[in-house]
Amino acid sequence: MIRPVLPKIHVLYENSAWIPPLREALEKEGFRVRLVHVNEGLVDPSTPPPEGMWINRISPSSHTRGHVHTVELARQLLYWLESHGRRVMNGLCAFELEMSKLRQDLVLRRHGISTPRTVLAVGREHLLEAAATFDGPFITKHDQGGKGLGIRLFHHPRELEQYLDGDGFDAGPGARMILQQYVSAPEPFITRVEIVGGRFLFAMRSSTAEGFELCPSDVCNPMPSRREKLQMGATGLFSSSPITADDPLVQKYIRLCNDEGIEIAGIEFVEDARGNRYTYDINGTTNYNRTLGARIGVDGMGEVARYVRRTAIPGRRRRPRRIAC
Repeated sequence: MIRPVLPKIHVLYENSAWIPPLREALEKEGFRVRLVHVNEGLVDPSTPPPEGMWINRISPSSHTRGHVHTVELARQLLYWLESHGRRVMNGLCAFELEMSKLRQDLVLRRHGISTPRTVLAVGREHLLEAAATFDGPFITKHDQGGKGLGIRLFHHPRELEQYLDGDGFDAGPGARMILQQYVSAPEPFITRVEIVGGRFLFAMRSSTAEGFELCPSDVCNPMPSRREKLQMGATGLFSSSPITADDPLVQKYIRLCNDEGIEIAGIEFVEDARGNRYTYDINGTTNYNRTLGARIGVDGMGEVARYVRRTAIPGRRRRPRRIAC
């Protein structure tokens, strides 16, 4: 039997610590992998990109690791790749959506998915004006966020005013700040639904007892000491969720991903005391916690690599519908 010739895989990335699990999984499937670090570089529009498939692994939190040029360069690279007809997983449209919480809110609403009340503001005066319109607690976050960094809870606009005037205030990239209704959950956790290639992979719960920095990657969560394990309890920071593929909200997520050209995603929601579920984040540069994966029998990056292989076989290549970004 003749084996199909697999294309070379080019991975756009900026955080080398997140790359090993994906590279190992792709190589296990028989792919040759080329890593392309994105922060500084050049783009010649008259020169075609190398042949092969491309995977976008650029994170909205890249600036927090000193890579301040990554996002803007990635925008140009993705446009260049797609203009030359290259196959890109989580291409420009998916990337632009991940780079803006405001756009995510608009897309979620378009697909009939409930979201917390969300307002974008730029500038001190407009931040305080927006805060005055919230009836109850609200949080602030960067429009181009990542890892939960910069999220703060306020119970009154006066608290926000004090924060804005303090030394620790950071408006984030472009000074675009999001103010969002705070959803009080009866239990301290959020739920994250992982989707790969239009298929439900698994759902997990992330504890918010210690804050909102909930990056699931093993690099973000080194093995805890025995004392820390006791403090976290039996389930730890991450645990499996009873959410299944036939859940109506999961089905809406899958339709959203298919319609918006998002092939790899981790989508997060929080549930209030009445059972209302509010979705607030779409992560395209999703990572997987191997400890949880081993417990539930799901290898996240392995599933991604197998999806890449399925789409790489001639005659079976799935090209997301081109949409205006």
